[in-house]
Amino acid sequence: MKLAELLENRIPTTLGDTEITAVTDDSRSIAPGCLYVCVKGEHFDGHSAAAKALEQGAAAVVAERDLGLGERQLLTEDSRAEYGRLCAAWYGHPERKMRFIGVTGTNGKTTITNLIKRILTANGHKVGLVGTIQNEIGDEVLHTDNTTPLTSELMALFAKMYESGCDTVVMEVSSFGLVQKRIGPTHFETAVFTNLTQDHLDYHKTMEAYYQAKRMLFAISDKAVINTDDPYGRRLYDELSGEKYDYGSKDANYTYLPVSVKADGTVFTLRQSCGTMELHLNMIGYFNVANATAAYAVCRLYGLSDAQILPELQACPGVKGRCEVIPTGRDFSVICDYAHTPDALENILSNVKLCTEGRLICLFGCGGNRDRTKRPLMAQAVAKYADRIIVTSDNPRDEDPDAIIADILPGLADSGVPYETVTDRADAIAHALRTAEAGDVIVLAGKGHEDYQIFENNRHIHFDEREVVAEALRQL
Repeated sequence: MKLAELLENRIPTTLGDTEITAVTDDSRSIAPGCLYVCVKGEHFDGHSAAAKALEQGAAAVVAERDLGLGERQLLTEDSRAEYGRLCAAWYGHPERKMRFIGVTGTNGKTTITNLIKRILTANGHKVGLVGTIQNEIGDEVLHTDNTTPLTSELMALFAKMYESGCDTVVMEVSSFGLVQKRIGPTHFETAVFTNLTQDHLDYHKTMEAYYQAKRMLFAISDKAVINTDDPYGRRLYDELSGEKYDYGSKDANYTYLPVSVKADGTVFTLRQSCGTMELHLNMIGYFNVANATAAYAVCRLYGLSDAQILPELQACPGVKGRCEVIPTGRDFSVICDYAHTPDALENILSNVKLCTEGRLICLFGCGGNRDRTKRPLMAQAVAKYADRIIVTSDNPRDEDPDAIIADILPGLADSGVPYETVTDRADAIAHALRTAEAGDVIVLAGKGHEDYQIFENNRHIHFDEREVVAEALRQL
């Protein structure tokens, strides 16, 4: 592709007829004829590699400041934003050819996006999904390492979705993806805000910065669907001036009134301008009532009728790793859930508690190289509802697992709830199963859909809690 085609008249250059072989912001991926974009990251400033990139054969570099490199240097005010535009152009602007729905917030993104995809698919749309568990092109499943892929990967994925016949993309949009401008020039038809609770402060530093990161999505969206039960959601709703709709437990455009939570599902009443209806979900928990309401609102705004939405909404069995029941064939139950923040733990445990006949046993840990301040807060959240606690390892990464556990325990000090520590997670699960009694419910919190654990130097080992539970049960 010619350089002039990529730049689309944004940056003046005398090299417009130069053939570009690739676009990259990775100094390790320089190839002859490529366009190298200098991006300043948290630990490395790409500008420092610009001169070497030209020596290695790059056709030109894009930079935010004059590096003294003559005509092969193209200046822009924002390299990250420009990189997004260049990647979009490189892949033929797939972001202009489909409808986009974005979901952001601390909790609930995965369930809402999966519900929306299910409903749209059942009504004749081919849908691409970008999410935490996996990416999907219709029925095709693709592995993902990030909730929001890196810019070039994301545009390549969008292009593949369009080429495969997708007319809509439903996407979890992370705060990292927004701040780092990974989504490029993508514009969203509808954006959803679920909630905001403490998470990722190791990166954002403050809750205000975390909120402002999430808010960025709504500046590039036509319509907003916002959970105003959440205080940050209420603030966002008040701050936005465009087309907006709220959902919540009182006086919202889409008001949900929970009726009952049972082990096999949840019943609730949904009230909106078209009337009131009672819905039966196969998913457990009041938090899933909020998720289902958000998905319903988005699909109504998309143009679907109740007759098109409700059968699929009520038939959905749930999402992998989100309040997922692991079969045991015993007189106790095991649920795995991705909850790894104080709020998410409160949500899952408070709801499971409602349908627990015996003891509620919670097994959890905290991730390494992540916000240490939330560790005792997670313990406090668990202690509000659990009758017994097993503290173990999650993804320790480069930290000592026992040191992470030591950070957790102060949150349990005055709780009065009996707890044990078992550092090895597989051993901890086996211990929980051995000591479970009739009517107990064991919640394995933190891993959810993940089928690995991460240790030092980013070493991944296979670890699927469904397999671990099955093996432990065989040995009982």
